[in-house]
Amino acid sequence: MADHIKIRPAGGNWTIRAGGAVLGESTNALELIEGDYPPVIYFPRADIAMAFLEPSDTKSTCPYKGDASYFSIVAKSGPIKDAVWSYEDPAEAVSQIKDHLAFYTSKVAVEKV
Repeated sequence: MADHIKIRPAGGNWTIRAGGAVLGESTNALELIEGDYPPVIYFPRADIAMAFLEPSDTKSTCPYKGDASYFSIVAKSGPIKDAVWSYEDPAEAVSQIKDHLAFYTSKVAVEKV
């Protein structure tokens, strides 16, 4: 793993809310800390209501984590575009985030409850 990336259990109960709906709760979330960036909480897919997520055509690449795929959230108020990302086949050094989803906190509420 790149020396500037740390992954550890997030601890506690975490929830995701968007458009007035709870998309998921988890006690198995991971916290990824990368350099000086704010920590990012990664939720296991099994703990998220995937029916609210629609795959997007957006892709990006991180030299340390790999290729990211994006999802938009289907909300009553309308779609929340590219609010979620996932590394479907992450680099071996960050393999713990496979089958996990991360959410832009500027678009949804990610809270420890």
